[in-house]
Amino acid sequence: MLKALVLLFLTWVCFLFYAGIALFTSGFLLTRLELTNHSNCQELPGKGPLVGGGRGEPGACWTAPRFSRAVVVLIDALRFDFVQPWPGGLPAPQPFLGRLGSIHRLLEAQPQHARLYRFLADPPTTTMQRLKALTTGSLPTFIDAGSNFASYAIEEDNLIAQLNNTGKRVVFMGDDTWEGLFPGAFSQAFFFPSFNVKDLHTVDNGILEHLYPTMDRDDWDLLIAHFLGVDHCGHKHGPHHPEMVKKLNQMDQMLQTLVERLDNDTLLVVAGDHGMTETGDHGGDSKPEVTAALFLYSPLPLFPKAPLEDPEVVPQVNLVPTLALLLGLPIPFGNIGEVMMDLFSGEGDAQPLATSLAQAFAYHLNAQQVSRFLHAYSLAAQDLPLEELQRLQNLFSSASSDYKRLLDQLKTDEADLDYVVPQIYRRMQAALRGKLAGDGGQTPLALAAYGLGSVYSAAVVTVLALLAFPLLLLHTERISLAFLILFLQSFLLLQLLATAVGTPARSPGPFSVPWLAISAWALTATQTFYSTGHQPVFPAIHWNAAFVGFPEGHGSSPVLPALLVGANTFASHLLFSVGCPLLLLWPFVCEGQCSMKKKSLASGAEVEVEKEEEPLMEMRLRDAPHHFNTALLQLGLKYLFILGVQVLACVLAASILRRHLMVWKVFAPKFIFEAVGFGVSSLALLLGLALVMWVDRAVGSWFKQLILSQER
Repeated sequence: MLKALVLLFLTWVCFLFYAGIALFTSGFLLTRLELTNHSNCQELPGKGPLVGGGRGEPGACWTAPRFSRAVVVLIDALRFDFVQPWPGGLPAPQPFLGRLGSIHRLLEAQPQHARLYRFLADPPTTTMQRLKALTTGSLPTFIDAGSNFASYAIEEDNLIAQLNNTGKRVVFMGDDTWEGLFPGAFSQAFFFPSFNVKDLHTVDNGILEHLYPTMDRDDWDLLIAHFLGVDHCGHKHGPHHPEMVKKLNQMDQMLQTLVERLDNDTLLVVAGDHGMTETGDHGGDSKPEVTAALFLYSPLPLFPKAPLEDPEVVPQVNLVPTLALLLGLPIPFGNIGEVMMDLFSGEGDAQPLATSLAQAFAYHLNAQQVSRFLHAYSLAAQDLPLEELQRLQNLFSSASSDYKRLLDQLKTDEADLDYVVPQIYRRMQAALRGKLAGDGGQTPLALAAYGLGSVYSAAVVTVLALLAFPLLLLHTERISLAFLILFLQSFLLLQLLATAVGTPARSPGPFSVPWLAISAWALTATQTFYSTGHQPVFPAIHWNAAFVGFPEGHGSSPVLPALLVGANTFASHLLFSVGCPLLLLWPFVCEGQCSMKKKSLASGAEVEVEKEEEPLMEMRLRDAPHHFNTALLQLGLKYLFILGVQVLACVLAASILRRHLMVWKVFAPKFIFEAVGFGVSSLALLLGLALVMWVDRAVGSWFKQLILSQER
């Protein structure tokens, strides 16, 4: 009974820590409220006329479509320098640089038909989060990275949903992640397993088998092909391996063939969802990881002028409103991206004035949509800063009023169009970017993310209270009843700890393990984590561990690979925590060392006495069961306290440095690894203590039977 109470009490202490970590996580790590609102053709994003957009033409929704169809080729992990032409015509210093020659030739031969961009991804640079951004135009959250192995259906408004709502046919082929994100959304689909990173060819070859026959048919409006070979080659070999050159050459040949089959009314979009490091990994926010490539091409002239010498940087979320308007679709409700101005230049050889009007109209629609989203989000979340929200709404209102005045002036020919139109679309652009010339402030994107971590300080206090630190006076924005309950529980924990340690009847006796030994044991676990090649950052996770013993993969279930990767990453936490009860032998080890020193100085009689007493060292466990249970409780509390201090250090670092440039690259991942490590260690500790108690109970039963047999 006493053993069960010890385990229950330690379990309750663990849950106190879990609650504190969970509350801090919910406040510090970004989470986002997903609105269920959807845009539609019948409801415009704002009030007022939309003159000049072609609304009312066949196939038009908010605006007339510029393209009837589009082909989106997503090459996973297509880093920008894999595509960027090497300057001067000189050979590239690395074989993987500038390998897509078909894109180079199009840029040189048809500068008004093709354009290359630096496609900037937001961290985390994991595939599922990138796909969410590329289809919804919204901000992916850091905490979503853990669901990269188990895709969940996207409920918020997105491009695929808008295509389905307007009767468009979407055909997909490639990475089966899309099947989980958009179940039942495709008129035809060819899914291929994506998790086996050692397989470079199954997905790509499967796409190529269906791509060209599908291109020759007319039963689709949007064709999406998601290639995985480049990403898998990076994970398996890194970008410097000869296999990467072969894979990029395959993609180059595919694009060349694809361009030859394009109709005049079809837009080609070639994009990478993220980049990769020099070791082929991704997930963080380093420049090679966040800088992907975006290439746009149309058989008809698409751009009013030649491209800049240095490719423009375009955030990934900007592709969503751009594609929506080019295809005549409503912009998804939760989009926070900005339309790409160069693609709205009017038809054919449009004059500069017509180009400016078309761009101003696109910006006007985009600004109204973002303003509507911010208003709806502020009502639902109720934690956005009112001053910043009001400032942005004023910018949107002012820009919209200027646009409406321009439309009125066009009717009377009183406007100085060469001056007014560029001013208006620049004002629209300023509203979307959240600032005027010389005026600082937060962008709509940043404002949408505000408040996601606004409860961090209250959550920090919760974790501090668990360790009974006097920092409860730290400023908080919210103090809920849960914080008060946990604060009272922490004092109760200290009282029980003092009782367990200080009561003479329950003193640990000869089984007391010193703090130094427990601290050294916990620090050795941390040292083993690093010495085995691990680091508390996502790109350093040993993904190859998922295939140990399963070189051909695991099928479609991600459970076993996730367990294998987790066991590899937190092996030191598991082993040292399960073995922590062995520290109860520490006093006997010290005693044995002392007696060995005495042995060399003692007489023969003393040595004989020692030989008789040696077997009794472990037997003391049977002579003092209450001391033994108290020692287990004390050992568990000490070890949990040391683990909690480590978590606390990460919490403080992440909180104090929350505005630091490296917070999401260093401090937040470190906190996540430490929190997960605490969970693994605490559960393993409870398992180790339970095993020791089970062995002790079994030995006790055997002793009782032995004594009874001797008495008989």
